[in-house]
Amino acid sequence: MINVQLLRDPSFVEKLGLAAKQKRLDFDADQLAAAFENRRRIVGLVDEARARQKSLSNRFRDADHETRAGLQDQISRASDEVKVLTAQLNAAEAQVQGLALRAPNLPDPTAPVGTTDEDNDVIRHWGEPRRMEPDMLDHVELARRLELVEFDRAQKFAGSRSIALTGNGALLARAVLAMALDLLVVRGFRPVMPPVMVREEAMVGTGYFPLGVDDAYKADREDRFLVGTSEVSLVSLHRDEVIPLSNLPIRYAGVSSCFRREAGSHGRDTRGLYRVHQFEKVEQVSIIEADDELSAREQLALLDNSETVLKALELPYRVAVACTGEMGQGQRLKYEVETWMPSRAAYAETHSCSSFGDFQARRSNIRYRTSAGDAAFAYTLNNTAVAAPRILIPLLEHHQQGEGSVRIPRALRPYVNGLSSLDAGTSYSELVPAYAPA
Repeated sequence: MINVQLLRDPSFVEKLGLAAKQKRLDFDADQLAAAFENRRRIVGLVDEARARQKSLSNRFRDADHETRAGLQDQISRASDEVKVLTAQLNAAEAQVQGLALRAPNLPDPTAPVGTTDEDNDVIRHWGEPRRMEPDMLDHVELARRLELVEFDRAQKFAGSRSIALTGNGALLARAVLAMALDLLVVRGFRPVMPPVMVREEAMVGTGYFPLGVDDAYKADREDRFLVGTSEVSLVSLHRDEVIPLSNLPIRYAGVSSCFRREAGSHGRDTRGLYRVHQFEKVEQVSIIEADDELSAREQLALLDNSETVLKALELPYRVAVACTGEMGQGQRLKYEVETWMPSRAAYAETHSCSSFGDFQARRSNIRYRTSAGDAAFAYTLNNTAVAAPRILIPLLEHHQQGEGSVRIPRALRPYVNGLSSLDAGTSYSELVPAYAPA
């Protein structure tokens, strides 16, 4: 959430309106500014009315019997006035709060201005993209041949965009997730398997509500929501806390199932593993001091973690700075990591590395104690480490060999019992690490 006190400055209101336009958000900054000024006006009226009420009460306390009789009616009218104005103030505060929750965070000045991913600023490539040859299979055909995924059977009872990773498919996904988690742990991240069903305030606090409510699944009887990323839970772990400075930075590696309705996808990417309703993800979340230079360094470190995972999987990728139109409501700066997918003949997003400034901390009331002893709102950042099954698309397609087999990248082999390739004849037990109990 923005600092609403900044709405006193007309230049900030102008910047807020521009940010909404650049982020393609339906938001009226002037309406919020007017609501804020109305609230300030009513606060003044309430203060004046309460002062009059207090003055009359003091006079009544010290007055004689005859004077009290005359004051009683004035006190009653003053009390009624305070009640009416307090009700108006509550309504005005609710209006400001409702509008402020929809206000965008100002994008970083270095973010390119644009509307679509074509306006992103590609800053580097790694690896050599592999082109589809006539004898190559896409990931759906490979998955069917190797019996890694149940598409039709899962959709029979769970609906569209539902899949079941089976046999070696489940073990391969587990291996990728485990490798990414281990990398983060070695780099100082605390592993967490958090709740994936949360109350509404957690979704609001992390900025996913109210704008993203249509993309979330709700458990009606519980009045709770399934998260689309463990970021929601990891940030919310410190909701309404004042964190000691010595505890920062806090770095989490969240492992969870994630659920998204994909309400705005309008039938895109319905085939295969790219856009499904349920998936598994290892997520990075950092909570740090409110320092822009520190935030920039932390964001690059989160980005490096994801790139290290992709390099270990030997998958070509590119990194782009997202343009303003590709940024979410709360993001200040976002890097998109796009992995090459041969069947799409294109790079496609697999990681999103975002900095939020104090946007989420203000909404979630996460503060820390500064060296001066003051309480300040923290900064938060996040990035995907890896998500499955989407990462299986490039993994299967890029590493496919003759006759539909798939080469296992060297870094992943310790997680699949040293196996160097996967084919239709590979038994499930061959992928289970040797250290598993017999």
